[in-house]
Amino acid sequence: MTNEIENEGKNPKGSTITRVLNILNAVAEANRPLTPTEIAEELSIPKASVHRLCASLEEHGYLQTRLSGRGLQAGIQLNRLALGVLSAAPFQAQRRTILATLSNDIGETCNIAVPDGAEMIYFDRAETHWPVRINLQVGSRVPACATAGGKMYLSTMNSARRDRIIANTRLKRYTANTLMSQSALAADLAATAARGYALDNEEYIQGMVALAVPIKDRHGRLYATLSFHAPCMRLPFSAVSDFLPQLLSASEQLSELLDD
Repeated sequence: MTNEIENEGKNPKGSTITRVLNILNAVAEANRPLTPTEIAEELSIPKASVHRLCASLEEHGYLQTRLSGRGLQAGIQLNRLALGVLSAAPFQAQRRTILATLSNDIGETCNIAVPDGAEMIYFDRAETHWPVRINLQVGSRVPACATAGGKMYLSTMNSARRDRIIANTRLKRYTANTLMSQSALAADLAATAARGYALDNEEYIQGMVALAVPIKDRHGRLYATLSFHAPCMRLPFSAVSDFLPQLLSASEQLSELLDD
């Protein structure tokens, strides 16, 4: 692809780099995975060129084929680029101020996590002042099917895609409360989608409860999740949802950073 960029650099309108950027933008803006044929039709680019460029973008991690094998969506590298924007100053300072304020209001550790396949990656956190805390550091990977943030992410998918992910995920027992059947998980995700927030009742770590809400982009799609977790010895599961207004307010502030 490097040679193509060099050769076509004198024709910016139809250059390879312009086509690559347009393809990435089309995938990022779409509300569902797009096939190369759909991309070619939308952008008026020859199908052969789109297939070649998409294959290169997928090879380098900027696009990825969805689990069903049909359609392209944002890959790990493209998501990292987006996260880089949120990581940069002044976004970093604003993000951490929002997180710290939320953590102080709730009195528990608050986290931002991003989806990566069947896992969630902790992207940022603000620690509670309490000496008893759950240690899930930035960069930690946790299963989407057993955590509040992960279930929030899965619940935003359309039912067909969600069902495919559940069918292709090997459910692992982490605690006595882990949802171990596809039907139980599907029911939990449907309930999560209906109410707009996700709960974790000691499903991933025994003695830990959590609540998660989505951080959305300007199109209303989940970009990341905002959550807090706490030891149930300090906060019973029945009281977790009491802090929903604070999480929703903070998630709106974080979403606004994406549009600045």
